[in-house]
Parts: sequence; structure tokens; C-alpha cells
Amino acid sequence: MEKVELDLNGKPFGIETGRLAKQSNGSVVVTYGASAVLVTVNRAKPREGIDFFPLTVDYVEKVYAAGRIPGGFFKREGRLTEKEILTSRFIDRALRPLFPSGYRDETQVTATVLACEDGWDTDMLAFVGASAAVMTSDLPFPGPIGAVRVCRADGKFVANPDVETAAGADINMIVAGSRDALVMVEGGADQAAEADMIAALRFAHDAIQPILDAQDDLVRRAGKTKIEVSAPETDPDLRAKIEGLALSRIQEASRIVDKKKRYGAFDALEAEVKSQLSAEFKSAPRSFGTLADVEKAQAAAKKYGKQVGETLHDVRAEVMRARILDDSTRIDGRGLTDIRSIECTVPAYPRLHGSAVFQRGETQALCAATLGGGRDEQLIEGLQETYYKNFYLHYNFPPFSVGEVRPLRGPNRREIGHGALADRAIRAVLPDDEDNLFTIRLVSEVLESNGSSSMATVCGGILALMDAGIAIKAPVAGIAMGLIQEGDRNAILSDILGDEDHLGDMDFKVAGTREGITAIQMDLKIEGLDWNVMERALAQARDGRLHILDCMERDTREELPGFAARTELSRYAPRTVTLWIKPDRIRDLIGPGGKVIRSIQEVSGAKIDVDDSGRINIFAPNGDALDRCQSMVEDITQEAEVGKLYVGKVKRVTDFGAFVEIFPGTDGLLHISELTEGRVDRVEDVCVEGDEVMVKCLDVDPSGKIRLSRRAAIAEGAAATS
Repeated sequence: MEKVELDLNGKPFGIETGRLAKQSNGSVVVTYGASAVLVTVNRAKPREGIDFFPLTVDYVEKVYAAGRIPGGFFKREGRLTEKEILTSRFIDRALRPLFPSGYRDETQVTATVLACEDGWDTDMLAFVGASAAVMTSDLPFPGPIGAVRVCRADGKFVANPDVETAAGADINMIVAGSRDALVMVEGGADQAAEADMIAALRFAHDAIQPILDAQDDLVRRAGKTKIEVSAPETDPDLRAKIEGLALSRIQEASRIVDKKKRYGAFDALEAEVKSQLSAEFKSAPRSFGTLADVEKAQAAAKKYGKQVGETLHDVRAEVMRARILDDSTRIDGRGLTDIRSIECTVPAYPRLHGSAVFQRGETQALCAATLGGGRDEQLIEGLQETYYKNFYLHYNFPPFSVGEVRPLRGPNRREIGHGALADRAIRAVLPDDEDNLFTIRLVSEVLESNGSSSMATVCGGILALMDAGIAIKAPVAGIAMGLIQEGDRNAILSDILGDEDHLGDMDFKVAGTREGITAIQMDLKIEGLDWNVMERALAQARDGRLHILDCMERDTREELPGFAARTELSRYAPRTVTLWIKPDRIRDLIGPGGKVIRSIQEVSGAKIDVDDSGRINIFAPNGDALDRCQSMVEDITQEAEVGKLYVGKVKRVTDFGAFVEIFPGTDGLLHISELTEGRVDRVEDVCVEGDEVMVKCLDVDPSGKIRLSRRAAIAEGAAATS
């Protein structure tokens, strides 16, 4: 067994190998304080015909790691939670681009949380462990990468803070990087300035360096010899033939603005080129005598056709990239900083609580906001705690959005990841919990996609919330940035198309308000990115974001005056109100066995949530139900006011006076001396049990006892009449 250790922010950090899961190709255990994560990597023999890198990354939180038993009927871990899927995606996005292009072996990275210290997260340990496991295995990999969570709390940056510190931070990001550059960024902020985000990224990159040193040390002690990977075979003669046949037509097709027509032109061109170049193989059965020879020829034809497709793809990428770098002109004719045309519709459908359609070029998102009550909150069972969410965003990417045919199943990892990014961008501007009485579900249906549907979700989602009457702190917009880099030359692209994402070197999404950034995500496909390029990209993203916000405000001027949320809810939206009562009155509202509160809910049609502090949340399907329920609750829980007149019912008569119920559950003493002017010998001479009498509240003592007067009520009534 080999182990490297270091001090990381005052806590012991270690990476060991050779003790657990020794049959794996690479296996490490990363420890930090009392937490431990086992990460393994294995590869299968390459399968014939695979033309992509089949990498699978799974991060699994075992509930026993936190000393808990899973909830639910089966009492064992089930499918991955959203937190586990998002962490798996973080690791995948950082690792995948760094493997050599010729590596095609099926590869699986599995991170298993074995122990979790209270108050500390384990996702960054899995990230570091994935790099260390790959580095100590025989898999080809250019060098270690590390990751940290960087937060700004109380004005200071902290690397890998505890959960409580991270929850209160105004910048919270996961940053992965190599020695010289960042490779992946994901996080959010409370409207942070671009300069502050750059400072956070620099701080994170510095914090990664000791983690890289530790991995290098471990590899020197226990690393395996790496397998050799050959670069994909290229046929220079084939390349020359294809360029002669197709280069001019690829250049022409690359200028077609409409995505569907452009792809149609490329497909037709590829079919034509393949037909011309593979004609020699069509006679294979006549040219070869044996069945083995025929099969060999057919396999060669298939491989030849595959090489044609790959070469056409490479030429197409080179044409697009050269046009951008040489002429600063993009596929659809835009300049580097130009944003596609934007059109916003609010509401999309008035029957919904809040809705909007956001269209940017060929990307379209229909967003719908639905308001619910406390019982609609989402229960989240995490590794260390169970809590409820009163805002959740669901992102759907159906196959028809890109003209494909695919079975409809549950949300995939991409959909969950894109939804989480949009959720983070919008959550930063939601009203505080004490000001938000609703549970909010926001759904984005991506109806067309050609570049950054997640950022369209941010824009459409915020408009849907404003249409629903949710008092957000500020409107949010998002933009996707791209990069084309060749040597010392580079071009930063605003509002990238799908092709510019696929064929480019960076996908950099930034969302925020006019004041600052609320969410950021970056994936790099190249090994290095200059800090100057990063600063330029953020500045260019800010300009684009402000332009999009201007367009959103322009298109919704009539429906959302002042670019603010509606002051009135939709007539279809539910109603809610919060009341406060003294905690000792809760029992009166609930009644014996819950009889009173059930009766109120049945009669009014509203739902009532009560907590021990005396806070009452009433949630009703409409205004009438809300008013009925609120009136009934107030009747039961109201407090006597000194000087106020009440019509009460005599509940009990004694020698010294009568006890009068002034409202349900509350009575006071009407002393014999306060019955009327003059002397009264017997209480029954003035009132008996069951009589209704007008009384005035004279006093409420500290213990809650109420003193009433009929005499004072009569006098006040007479004075009012005169």
C-alpha cells in the first residue's frame, strides 16, 4: 500500500492505493478528516466498430457512510439521486476531453462514499480520486487534474469549506484544473461582479496545486505503465480526394443559416461523396472467390465509408474554424459578438399560473410556472440531512426539439444537469422564504434547439415567474459563449450555435442580472486557456447578457410594465396568506383530535399548515375559499381587545357574575357590579345562561383573564345614539 498525505486548510488530506479494490485497474481511497471515498477505474477490451469514447462515471453516496438508514420501504439505496448525478457529470466533463482522441476502450469510473464526516461534503474527494485512480492505472491520460469548491464567505475566499459556510457564501463554485489551466467550472453567486469571479477562479487554481503534487507523488510510487494509443488513422490520398470533390460545396453549405437546411446539405453531400468513392467495393463479391474474401472486402468498404464520414466532419470543422479566425464571420453570417434575434411572449397561455415563450434564433423554450402550497414542497433525502425544497425547476429536452426520433423515457443526465444550472441561475433572485408563501415548480419544455437551450430556460423561466406574480429581486438572463483557438490566434463567440459548440473549443455559460453573475458553467476541450481570454469572455458575456435583458424588457413592456413581476396573481392561481397567533391558541385551532381544523378545511376548501411558533399558512384554490378560511381561523384564534364591544353568549352564571363567551373558545368574567347601573342582588335578574349580551372588554391581565362590562357597553351605545 502507498499513501500520500498533506494538510489541506487545517485538515488532514490523504490519497492511498493498494489496500481496497485491488482487482481494479486503478483504485484509490481519498480521505479528508473523517470522510473517505473509494474511486475505481476499469477498462474493457475495445469493441469493434466503436467510433467514440464510451466513458461512464458514477458517484454513489452510501447512506451508511453518514450513520443513517435509508428511508422508504426497501431500506436500501436505489437509483442515483440528483446530487449524485450532478457530481457524476462534473467528474465526467472534466475527465473526458483529456483522454487522447484515439482511445476507444469502454471505461468506467466509480466513486463510492464510504464515510462522511458531519457537516462536510464528499463530492470534491470523488473528483480528486477519479483523477488519481486514472493516473495510477494503465489508462492513457496526460496528467493529473484536481478540483476544489471555492466559496466567498464574509468577504474572504475559502477552499473546500464545510457545508454551513458554503450555504452562507455569496460565491460558491466547483473548479477543476490542471497545472496550467482550468478545465471545468460550475457554480453560482449572489449577483457577483465579473472581477470577483476571476479572483475566485484564480484562488481556486492556486488551491488545486498541492492536490496535483500529491497525485504526482503517488504515481511515482505506485503508477502503472501506460498503454500506448495510436492516433486515428488518416489516409492522405482519401483526404485529397474528398477535398477535391467536396471542399467548395462544404464551404457553400456552411453558409446556410437555417440549421435543418444546412444539415440536409451536408447529409446529401456525404451520401454523394461516399457513393463516388466506394464504387470500387460494390463489385467485391465478383472480385473475390471465397466467402472470407467477400466478407473482408465488405468490411473494408464499411471502414472506407466510415473514414469518408470522419474526414468530411474534419474538413467541415476546419472550414468553420478558419472562417471565424480569418474573417471573423460565423456560420450564420454573424460577427463574433452578435446575438441572434430574440422574441419573447408573455403569457404563453393565460390558463397557466405563469408562462412565457423565449425564442432566440432557432432555440425555443416554453416555460410554465405553477404555484402550490407547503404540502407541494419536494422532500430531499440527502446523505447527511433530510429537507424540503419550495422551488424546483424541471428541464425537458424531447427528441422533436432537434428533429430526431427517440423513445420518451425519464430525464437523462444532461436534462438534469441543464435543469440544475438554470435552477441555480434563477434561485439567486427568488424572494426570501419569509416573503414567499408559495411552493414554485418551474418547467421548461425545449421545443427547438440550436445552441444553449439551458440559457433559454433561464430567460423564459424568469419571465414565467414574473408573469405568475413572483416578486423576484431582479430579472435574469443567460448567454452561452464559445471559443475558437489555433495557436496564438483565438476568437470568442457570443451566443453560440450548436455547431459552434460541437466544433469549438469551449462552452462557457454565464447567467445573471444587470448587477452581476448568478450562475456560471464552463467546459474546455483544449488543455490551456489564458487568463486574459477568460477575462475577455466574461466581459463579452456581460455585454451579451445586458443586450438580452434589453430585448426581454422590450418585448414584455405591455404585459410586465417596468420589467417587474405582476402585482396580481392569475385568476387561475391559488391564494395564500400567513397569520400569526399565540402558540397557546394552537390547541384551540386544532381542536380535540384535529376536529376543528379538519372542519375548517372541509367547509372552506382551503388547506392549513400550522407550526409550533404560531405561524399559520393558509393555501386556497381561489380568493373566496381563502377569505372563508381566514375568517373562520380568525374567529377561533382572535384575541380580546381592550375597549372593544362584543356580542357574547352567557355560558355560566355564578353568585358573583357571569362568564360570557365573546368568540369561540374565549370567555371573560362579567362581574355582578358591571351588569348595569345601580345595585343588582341576583345575576339571574339581568341575564341567564344562553342569553346574548353586549359587553365591553375592560381589561386583559398578564395571565390572559378577561374582564367584561355590560354597564359600560350600554353607556357607550347610548352615547353613540345621542
